[in-house]
Amino acid sequence: MLNVAVRSLEAISESALLDAEVLLCLALDTTRSSLRAWPDKLIPSDQQQRFLALLKDRQQGTPIAYISGVREFWSRDFDVTPDVLIPRPDTELLVELSLNLIPLNQALNILDLGTGSGNIAITLAAERPASHVSASDSSSSALRIAERNAMKHDISNIQFYLSDWFASIPSGSFTLVVSNPPYIAENDAHLQQGDLRFEPYSALCAMENGLSAIRILADNARHYLEPDGHLLIEHGYDQQQSVTSIFEECHYKNIKTFTDLSGQPRVTYGQKPGSN
Repeated sequence: MLNVAVRSLEAISESALLDAEVLLCLALDTTRSSLRAWPDKLIPSDQQQRFLALLKDRQQGTPIAYISGVREFWSRDFDVTPDVLIPRPDTELLVELSLNLIPLNQALNILDLGTGSGNIAITLAAERPASHVSASDSSSSALRIAERNAMKHDISNIQFYLSDWFASIPSGSFTLVVSNPPYIAENDAHLQQGDLRFEPYSALCAMENGLSAIRILADNARHYLEPDGHLLIEHGYDQQQSVTSIFEECHYKNIKTFTDLSGQPRVTYGQKPGSN
Protein backbone atom coordinates (compact mmCIF):
# COMPACT_ATOMS: atom_id res chain seq x y z
CA MET A 1 0.00 0.00 0.00
CA LEU A 2 2.79 2.43 0.91
CA ASN A 3 4.67 1.82 -2.36
CA VAL A 4 1.53 2.47 -4.39
CA ALA A 5 0.93 5.67 -2.45
CA VAL A 6 4.49 6.84 -3.08
CA ARG A 7 4.14 6.35 -6.82
CA SER A 8 0.84 8.24 -6.82
CA LEU A 9 2.52 11.26 -5.19
CA GLU A 10 5.69 11.45 -7.27
CA ALA A 11 4.12 13.76 -9.83
CA ILE A 12 3.13 16.39 -7.27
CA SER A 13 5.71 16.07 -4.51
CA GLU A 14 9.50 16.14 -4.28
CA SER A 15 9.25 14.13 -1.06
CA ALA A 16 6.75 11.46 -2.07
CA LEU A 17 8.08 8.77 0.29
CA LEU A 18 8.13 11.09 3.28
CA ASP A 19 4.65 12.38 2.47
CA ALA A 20 3.25 8.87 2.18
CA GLU A 21 4.86 7.81 5.45
CA VAL A 22 3.50 10.85 7.29
CA LEU A 23 0.00 10.19 5.97
CA LEU A 24 0.17 6.52 6.92
CA CYS A 25 1.36 7.45 10.40
CA LEU A 26 -1.61 9.80 10.74
CA ALA A 27 -3.99 7.06 9.68
CA LEU A 28 -2.43 4.55 12.07
CA ASP A 29 -1.79 7.06 14.87
CA THR A 30 1.80 5.90 15.11
CA THR A 31 5.34 7.13 14.49
CA ARG A 32 7.59 6.70 11.47
CA SER A 33 10.05 4.66 13.53
CA SER A 34 7.27 2.23 14.49
CA LEU A 35 6.14 2.13 10.89
CA ARG A 36 9.60 1.09 9.73
CA ALA A 37 10.01 -1.41 12.58
CA TRP A 38 6.88 -3.28 11.48
CA PRO A 39 6.75 -2.88 7.67
CA ASP A 40 4.58 -5.97 7.12
CA LYS A 41 2.01 -5.21 9.79
CA LEU A 42 -1.57 -5.68 8.57
CA ILE A 43 -3.65 -2.49 8.46
CA PRO A 44 -7.30 -2.69 9.56
CA SER A 45 -9.80 -1.68 6.90
CA ASP A 46 -10.98 1.46 8.72
CA GLN A 47 -7.42 2.75 8.92
CA GLN A 48 -6.88 1.86 5.28
CA GLN A 49 -9.85 4.01 4.38
CA ARG A 50 -8.54 6.89 6.48
CA PHE A 51 -5.15 6.61 4.79
CA LEU A 52 -6.77 6.66 1.33
CA ALA A 53 -8.78 9.75 2.27
CA LEU A 54 -5.65 11.54 3.48
CA LEU A 55 -3.79 10.43 0.37
CA LYS A 56 -6.52 11.87 -1.84
CA ASP A 57 -6.16 15.25 -0.13
CA ARG A 58 -2.43 15.20 -0.78
CA GLN A 59 -2.90 14.10 -4.39
CA GLN A 60 -5.07 17.19 -4.86
CA GLY A 61 -2.18 19.32 -3.65
CA THR A 62 -3.17 20.05 -0.04
CA PRO A 63 0.06 20.66 1.88
CA ILE A 64 1.13 17.97 4.32
CA ALA A 65 1.24 20.56 7.11
CA TYR A 66 -2.45 21.39 6.62
CA ILE A 67 -3.39 17.72 6.46
CA SER A 68 -1.47 16.85 9.61
CA GLY A 69 -2.24 20.18 11.30
CA VAL A 70 1.33 20.61 12.48
CA ARG A 71 4.75 21.77 11.25
CA GLU A 72 8.11 21.67 13.03
CA PHE A 73 10.02 24.91 13.49
CA TRP A 74 13.18 25.36 15.60
CA SER A 75 12.67 21.83 17.00
CA ARG A 76 9.14 22.60 18.20
CA ASP A 77 5.83 21.47 16.72
CA PHE A 78 3.44 24.29 15.80
CA ASP A 79 -0.24 23.85 15.06
CA VAL A 80 -1.12 25.19 11.61
CA THR A 81 -4.32 25.62 9.64
CA PRO A 82 -5.09 27.26 6.27
CA ASP A 83 -5.51 30.51 8.25
CA VAL A 84 -1.73 30.81 8.67
CA LEU A 85 1.40 30.42 6.58
CA ILE A 86 3.28 27.15 6.91
CA PRO A 87 6.54 27.79 8.83
CA ARG A 88 9.57 27.22 6.63
CA PRO A 89 13.19 26.33 7.43
CA ASP A 90 14.51 29.52 5.80
CA THR A 91 12.65 31.60 8.38
CA GLU A 92 14.80 30.04 11.10
CA LEU A 93 17.47 32.47 9.87
CA LEU A 94 15.27 35.28 11.19
CA VAL A 95 15.18 33.60 14.61
CA GLU A 96 18.93 32.90 14.61
CA LEU A 97 19.76 36.52 13.83
CA SER A 98 17.29 37.74 16.45
CA LEU A 99 18.76 35.53 19.17
CA ASN A 100 22.23 36.83 18.36
CA LEU A 101 20.97 40.34 19.17
CA ILE A 102 19.22 39.45 22.45
CA PRO A 103 21.33 38.64 25.53
CA LEU A 104 20.00 35.59 27.33
CA ASN A 105 19.32 37.10 30.74
CA GLN A 106 18.28 40.66 29.90
CA ALA A 107 14.64 41.76 30.16
CA LEU A 108 14.20 43.30 26.71
CA ASN A 109 11.09 44.10 24.68
CA ILE A 110 10.62 42.35 21.33
CA LEU A 111 7.90 42.91 18.72
CA ASP A 112 6.91 40.39 16.03
CA LEU A 113 4.56 41.82 13.40
CA GLY A 114 2.38 39.56 11.26
CA THR A 115 2.95 36.65 13.61
CA GLY A 116 0.74 34.07 11.86
CA SER A 117 1.09 30.78 13.72
CA GLY A 118 3.32 32.55 16.24
CA ASN A 119 6.33 30.43 15.35
CA ILE A 120 8.80 33.34 15.40
CA ALA A 121 7.44 35.12 18.48
CA ILE A 122 6.96 31.94 20.52
CA THR A 123 10.43 30.67 19.65
CA LEU A 124 12.00 33.96 20.71
CA ALA A 125 9.96 33.99 23.93
CA ALA A 126 10.99 30.41 24.70
CA GLU A 127 14.67 30.95 23.96
CA ARG A 128 14.84 34.30 25.78
CA PRO A 129 12.52 33.84 28.79
CA ALA A 130 13.73 37.03 30.51
CA SER A 131 12.45 39.11 27.58
CA HIS A 132 8.86 40.14 26.87
CA VAL A 133 7.51 39.47 23.39
CA SER A 134 4.60 41.29 21.77
CA ALA A 135 3.10 39.66 18.68
CA SER A 136 0.47 41.02 16.32
CA ASP A 137 -1.59 39.95 13.35
CA SER A 138 -4.47 41.54 11.44
CA SER A 139 -6.23 38.16 11.27
CA SER A 140 -8.20 37.09 14.34
CA SER A 141 -8.16 33.51 13.03
CA ALA A 142 -4.37 33.54 12.85
CA LEU A 143 -4.12 35.01 16.36
CA ARG A 144 -6.23 32.16 17.73
CA ILE A 145 -3.72 29.70 16.29
CA ALA A 146 -0.79 31.69 17.70
CA GLU A 147 -2.40 31.83 21.15
CA ARG A 148 -3.04 28.09 21.00
CA ASN A 149 0.61 27.47 20.15
CA ALA A 150 1.75 29.66 23.03
CA MET A 151 -0.37 27.58 25.41
CA LYS A 152 0.89 24.38 23.80
CA HIS A 153 4.48 25.35 24.57
CA ASP A 154 3.66 26.88 27.96
CA ILE A 155 4.89 30.34 27.00
CA SER A 156 3.84 33.11 29.37
CA ASN A 157 6.19 36.00 28.45
CA ILE A 158 4.20 36.89 25.34
CA GLN A 159 1.20 39.09 24.55
CA PHE A 160 -0.87 39.08 21.38
CA TYR A 161 -2.52 42.03 19.63
CA LEU A 162 -5.09 42.14 16.85
CA SER A 163 -3.48 44.88 14.80
CA ASP A 164 -2.92 46.01 11.24
CA TRP A 165 0.83 46.28 11.57
CA PHE A 166 1.49 49.01 14.17
CA ALA A 167 -2.07 50.40 14.31
CA SER A 168 -3.04 48.87 17.66
CA ILE A 169 0.40 48.35 19.18
CA PRO A 170 0.70 50.21 22.52
CA SER A 171 3.25 52.99 22.47
CA GLY A 172 6.60 52.03 23.90
CA SER A 173 10.08 51.19 22.84
CA PHE A 174 11.39 47.86 21.62
CA THR A 175 14.93 46.57 21.42
CA LEU A 176 14.02 44.42 18.44
CA VAL A 177 11.27 44.55 15.82
CA VAL A 178 11.09 41.47 13.61
CA SER A 179 8.76 40.40 10.83
CA ASN A 180 8.19 37.88 8.07
CA PRO A 181 5.67 40.01 6.14
CA PRO A 182 3.90 39.33 2.83
CA TYR A 183 6.46 40.05 0.13
CA ILE A 184 5.38 38.18 -3.00
CA ALA A 185 4.24 40.33 -5.92
CA GLU A 186 0.55 39.94 -6.72
CA ASN A 187 1.23 38.65 -10.24
CA ASP A 188 4.01 36.22 -9.29
CA ALA A 189 3.65 32.88 -11.09
CA HIS A 190 4.75 30.96 -7.99
CA LEU A 191 1.37 31.72 -6.41
CA GLN A 192 -0.15 29.09 -8.68
CA GLN A 193 2.36 26.43 -7.69
CA GLY A 194 2.81 23.99 -4.81
CA ASP A 195 1.80 24.85 -1.27
CA LEU A 196 1.37 28.56 -2.05
CA ARG A 197 -1.93 27.77 -3.77
CA PHE A 198 -3.42 26.83 -0.39
CA GLU A 199 -1.87 29.42 1.92
CA PRO A 200 -3.62 32.69 2.88
CA TYR A 201 -3.21 35.22 0.09
CA SER A 202 -3.05 38.21 2.45
CA ALA A 203 -0.08 36.66 4.26
CA LEU A 204 1.78 36.06 1.01
CA CYS A 205 1.21 39.04 -1.28
CA ALA A 206 1.85 42.75 -1.11
CA MET A 207 1.44 45.60 -3.54
CA GLU A 208 4.32 47.55 -5.11
CA ASN A 209 5.93 44.36 -6.42
CA GLY A 210 5.74 42.81 -2.97
CA LEU A 211 7.33 45.75 -1.16
CA SER A 212 4.39 47.69 0.32
CA ALA A 213 4.33 45.87 3.67
CA ILE A 214 8.10 46.08 4.01
CA ARG A 215 7.95 49.82 3.35
CA ILE A 216 5.27 50.27 6.05
CA LEU A 217 7.29 48.23 8.53
CA ALA A 218 10.57 50.01 7.94
CA ASP A 219 8.98 53.45 8.02
CA ASN A 220 7.02 52.89 11.25
CA ALA A 221 9.40 50.65 13.19
CA ARG A 222 11.83 53.50 13.81
CA HIS A 223 9.13 55.23 15.88
CA TYR A 224 8.80 52.16 18.12
CA LEU A 225 12.45 51.15 18.38
CA GLU A 226 14.65 52.42 21.19
CA PRO A 227 17.86 54.24 20.13
CA ASP A 228 20.23 51.71 18.55
CA GLY A 229 17.34 49.23 18.39
CA HIS A 230 17.28 46.51 15.73
CA LEU A 231 14.98 45.80 12.78
CA LEU A 232 15.00 42.43 10.97
CA ILE A 233 12.73 41.74 7.99
CA GLU A 234 12.49 38.62 5.84
CA HIS A 235 12.02 39.23 2.12
CA GLY A 236 12.22 37.64 -1.31
CA TYR A 237 15.49 36.41 -2.80
CA ASP A 238 15.33 39.11 -5.50
CA GLN A 239 14.42 42.04 -3.24
CA GLN A 240 17.73 42.75 -1.51
CA GLN A 241 18.51 45.94 -3.41
CA SER A 242 14.98 47.32 -3.05
CA VAL A 243 14.79 46.53 0.67
CA THR A 244 18.21 48.03 1.28
CA SER A 245 17.05 51.22 -0.47
CA ILE A 246 13.94 51.34 1.73
CA PHE A 247 16.06 50.97 4.87
CA GLU A 248 18.38 53.72 3.63
CA GLU A 249 15.44 56.06 2.93
CA CYS A 250 14.28 55.48 6.52
CA HIS A 251 17.77 56.39 7.81
CA TYR A 252 18.70 53.05 9.37
CA LYS A 253 22.39 52.42 9.92
CA ASN A 254 24.58 49.31 9.70
CA ILE A 255 22.29 47.86 7.02
CA LYS A 256 23.19 44.31 6.06
CA THR A 257 21.50 41.42 4.23
CA PHE A 258 21.91 37.78 5.29
CA THR A 259 21.53 34.68 3.11
CA ASP A 260 19.32 31.65 3.74
CA LEU A 261 20.12 27.92 3.62
CA SER A 262 20.22 28.08 -0.18
CA GLY A 263 22.58 31.04 -0.26
CA GLN A 264 19.82 33.44 -1.32
CA PRO A 265 19.47 36.94 0.20
CA ARG A 266 16.64 36.47 2.71
CA VAL A 267 16.78 38.82 5.75
CA THR A 268 17.81 42.46 5.91
CA TYR A 269 18.96 44.12 9.11
CA GLY A 270 18.96 47.77 10.07
CA GLN A 271 19.67 49.68 13.27
CA LYS A 272 17.94 52.81 14.46
CA PRO A 273 20.41 55.65 14.98
CA GLY A 274 21.30 56.41 18.61
CA SER A 275 20.11 59.45 20.48
CA ASN A 276 23.41 61.31 20.04
